[in-house]
Amino acid sequence: MSDTLKTISPVDGSVYVERNYATEAQISKALEDAKKAQIAWQQTSVADRAAICSRAIDGFIESKEGVAEELSWMMGRPISSAPGEIGGLEERARHMISVAESALGDISVPEKEGFTRFIRRVPLGVAFIVAPWNFPYLTSVNAIIPALMAGNAVILKHSAQTPLCAERYAEMFQKAGMPEGVFQYLHLTHADTERVIQAPEVDFVGFTGSVSGGNMVERAAAGRFIGVGLELGGKDPAYVRHDADLAHAIENLVDGGFFNSGQSCCGIERIYVHDSLYDGFVSGVADLVSQFNLGNPLEAETNLGPLVKTSAAQFVRGQIDEAVSQGAKALVDASTFAADAVGSPYLAPQVLVDVNHSMRVMSEESFGPVVGIMKVSSDEEAIQLMNDSEFGLTAAIWSSDVEAAISIGDRIETGTWFMNRCDYLDPALAWTGVKDSGRGCTLSTLGYEHLTRPKSFHLRTTL
Repeated sequence: MSDTLKTISPVDGSVYVERNYATEAQISKALEDAKKAQIAWQQTSVADRAAICSRAIDGFIESKEGVAEELSWMMGRPISSAPGEIGGLEERARHMISVAESALGDISVPEKEGFTRFIRRVPLGVAFIVAPWNFPYLTSVNAIIPALMAGNAVILKHSAQTPLCAERYAEMFQKAGMPEGVFQYLHLTHADTERVIQAPEVDFVGFTGSVSGGNMVERAAAGRFIGVGLELGGKDPAYVRHDADLAHAIENLVDGGFFNSGQSCCGIERIYVHDSLYDGFVSGVADLVSQFNLGNPLEAETNLGPLVKTSAAQFVRGQIDEAVSQGAKALVDASTFAADAVGSPYLAPQVLVDVNHSMRVMSEESFGPVVGIMKVSSDEEAIQLMNDSEFGLTAAIWSSDVEAAISIGDRIETGTWFMNRCDYLDPALAWTGVKDSGRGCTLSTLGYEHLTRPKSFHLRTTL
């Protein structure tokens, strides 16, 4: 393997970033420095940690225009929507900073004469965060800010597709006054990533990525008895119930399925529509999707950029072609999208009907601009189909009946259940998944439980 990381831009196939991978000596020093720095950082007050983290987020906001252009070049998102990622980073970071004091406070127990007793949340130590490229700031901030606020040191390994994100974090934390060694990044090969997971200095691993990547993390961490958080994607379903607002459902679900060219772990990939609304819904979705402007993401009028690489686009093309050969009907004329080209990462969006769960496009994560739509006749049928998946990250319903939505949601195997919206992380709520979507939890006050351990204090005060 080359000792150089090269980021190939999906915009034009050029090398946009080139960096040396960390050497063995650099990795060892980073681990040693993190372990030492964490001891002092743990003794820093939550308020002081908050001040530093808040200043770092201020720096991101001031730099959002430059960050937006970098994102477009590195992973292909239209520059018109790229600044929204920094807005999401700010929302999540500010919330997790704001709840840290209460979430990390001592837990009291009933008074007992002659004793002082309480449970203290203490940091795990060194957190190794492995972040993906598709929402490189939105996914990584979920772990980085809470880990730091909890008193852990952080070593970040970002995707080879988005290495500048790791460097941006380091720049912002340095300017904010973060003590040396508390936050670091490493550009690592896959083999070195595994070795860092196995390093005795590492006390927690937070990974966002593919199921196969999650398997690697679990194997590498096996026998170490450390915390592991895994967010591994999904095949997220939506149900348009008979009492849904049709226009709202069409608009929301097109956005939820095609934003970021469908490259979202919680994007909508399969839709079940009550037969009373089916024809109108399908027609409206096909019409709206046909209006996307696929092209160079650096141009302001583009609202659908390329996939991250040609192989990803070819994978989705294969799913679509296979489904059509098995009887599915494609509703969008790809030839009307001039940028679409086989052998390139530019892929026209597609809507498929007459699909079923024997087709890969309805069971296998697509991670691209395609959705399959099926007709259902009842809530029971929708529930059965929504649960017929190896994944369980999010699921959504469009309905005007809150009680029905809650009742149906209780039966759906998912980490987050939405009503009349999708593809969004509320930082006040736990972000978690079931089945092959992973395990663990980030965001909300519960997210801090996975980045700390309980330590009991049992003090006899009367002899």
